[in-house]
Amino acid sequence: MLVVQQRVPAHRYARSEAKLRSSLIDHWSVVFRRTGKSWTEVGGVVAEAQPESIEIRSLGHPFRGRMLDSEYVTLYLPRDLFADSVGILDANNNFVLSKNLAGVISNYITSIEARLNEFTQEDLPGVVKATRDLLIACVSSSEDRAPVTAQQMTIAPMERARRFIRSNLKSNTMTPDVLCKELGISRTHLYQLFEPSGGVVHYIQKQRLLAGHVALSDPGDRRQISVIADSLGFSSSADFSRAFSREFGYSPREARNLVAPANNTRTTGSTTPSETRSFEGWLKSLGS
Repeated sequence: MLVVQQRVPAHRYARSEAKLRSSLIDHWSVVFRRTGKSWTEVGGVVAEAQPESIEIRSLGHPFRGRMLDSEYVTLYLPRDLFADSVGILDANNNFVLSKNLAGVISNYITSIEARLNEFTQEDLPGVVKATRDLLIACVSSSEDRAPVTAQQMTIAPMERARRFIRSNLKSNTMTPDVLCKELGISRTHLYQLFEPSGGVVHYIQKQRLLAGHVALSDPGDRRQISVIADSLGFSSSADFSRAFSREFGYSPREARNLVAPANNTRTTGSTTPSETRSFEGWLKSLGS
């Protein structure tokens, strides 16, 4: 879990589809707003956040918004922490908790802030688990929350499949039969799970292509395209390039050229790791 304290002037913000293609980060963010207001749009629905509110939002979906001069604390938690309850959060993405429940979480966040310098390494797993459990309890008991649909009840096996696929993107032997065995479900059930995603084979290939896009968008990753293709289970760089172009509308080489040269920094021998870590670097390492 990351705990981020911020004080910012009025500004606009966005997490675009293009940004999602270059970053596989899909953490949940929990924002405790002390001052200021914000308006965030997800899927055509705008959520307004007032002072003393709690906002819950996924980084795995595009959003955009604006805020006034604000002071707030954001907790970032990996999606995998909520594998058994992800349907509840997915149904309530871009959700603003009601005042009383927001007060429960805000008091908890304030207590975490007050003890940040006191926690030992042994304390941290318990703190993260308590945060996760409190968040689920408050969202589940909120009268304003969206109901979990029958389709979202199937998310638990889908989450297990998603995690297995992500962990085995480099394997060229990942097949529907392997997934069925791993998940303990029939082929019919597997195909039903992935039908909204265009089928299981299409889903696996898309995840490989997204991972390839992330690698090509990383200015620190200078591997040849053929090496990236091979590392993701493609039989050849030509197959990878064709599939990549069909998926994104531009070639792998063009994707790499989209990276601004100014961002192509190098670490010198005299620079410490803490000085080179970016905020996005912290997010990428979260939960890994």
